[in-house]
Amino acid sequence: MSAVSRVAIAGAGIAGTAAAIHLAEQGVEVDVFERKDSLSALGSGITLQGNLLRVLRELGVWQQVERAGYSFDETALRAPGPGAEVLATIPDARTGGPDLPATTGMHRPALAEILLARAEEVGARVRFGAPVTGFSQNAERVTVAYGDGGRGDYDLLIGADGLHSAIRRELGIDVGPEPMGMGAWRASVPRPAEITRTDLYYGGPAYLAGYCPTAPDAIYAYFVEAARDTRGFGPAECAAEMARLARAYGGPWDEIRRSLPEATQINYTQFTHHVVPGPWHRGRVVLIGEAAHSCPPTIAQGAAQAGEDALVLAELLLDRARLEDVWEEFHARRLPRATAVVEASVQLGRWLIDGDRDADVPGLMRRVAELVSVPA
Repeated sequence: MSAVSRVAIAGAGIAGTAAAIHLAEQGVEVDVFERKDSLSALGSGITLQGNLLRVLRELGVWQQVERAGYSFDETALRAPGPGAEVLATIPDARTGGPDLPATTGMHRPALAEILLARAEEVGARVRFGAPVTGFSQNAERVTVAYGDGGRGDYDLLIGADGLHSAIRRELGIDVGPEPMGMGAWRASVPRPAEITRTDLYYGGPAYLAGYCPTAPDAIYAYFVEAARDTRGFGPAECAAEMARLARAYGGPWDEIRRSLPEATQINYTQFTHHVVPGPWHRGRVVLIGEAAHSCPPTIAQGAAQAGEDALVLAELLLDRARLEDVWEEFHARRLPRATAVVEASVQLGRWLIDGDRDADVPGLMRRVAELVSVPA
């Protein structure tokens, strides 16, 4: 019993490939359309919280992720300045369950490659350089136009095409990402031997400085600060700006700063947030992942929520006989949870911007951990 036998997915990110894997391994015919020409995921690294590790285990890729990444179970708070004194060491919640690490850091393109390989292994067809260019639908099917003139008929189109979703726009949904007023520099550099977890530094010239191990030999380091226009910055200017900020932070930052001129990737991203208030579907087209909701990475839940969207949607599509029987439960399970995560992420960002020293950050983090520890 399945509500669908043939599905098109726009976007080969975490949400799109996760949905493709779960559907294709159960015999659904899946075509994934990706506008990029290849797996050239931007970003230095990604922090995978336990609830996303739980999703990745269900997708059959946890062992590969474990080998490619770097797992840890605590976070430290350190003081800015030359001494970089450790102020507290905090155990991280194992939101994926006691048999998974609390957190795994990894290189973002490595995760993309693992998910793509698994999707193709279970039978999904992934077409690069083939964006969805339009669609039309009736009660029986959705006709998808893609690439340079290709067309196909499907039972469902899943819009997993990211923050600036073309599917969302074509559905006439005018909710989209709104700026937070803050942004982050990120760089991928060799891992100093003393870095075995995420350390966070509050204060100094940035709202927040930190780093996360992404492999036995690599980390991504970051600064969160007020949003700025970085158009025109080349690699040398980006490295110089990160090095300037790093001078205010000691400890491992001394070695990180020396590595920045040779960093394999440095980027700057402004933070945004949004939630499509619901429903996320129109007829035979549905949004998931950042097409439906996005949050600043202040609690590192964006990828986890995208993965949960994909798994819940695929589970319901496989368990229901009719598509119209999917939507009420899908939105009941995903909309409140994703909204709560976005709101918490935004609140933490606003506390950073306001310099609110009385903010109940531990309480907020505890509430989010309790929420996402329950499977979606």
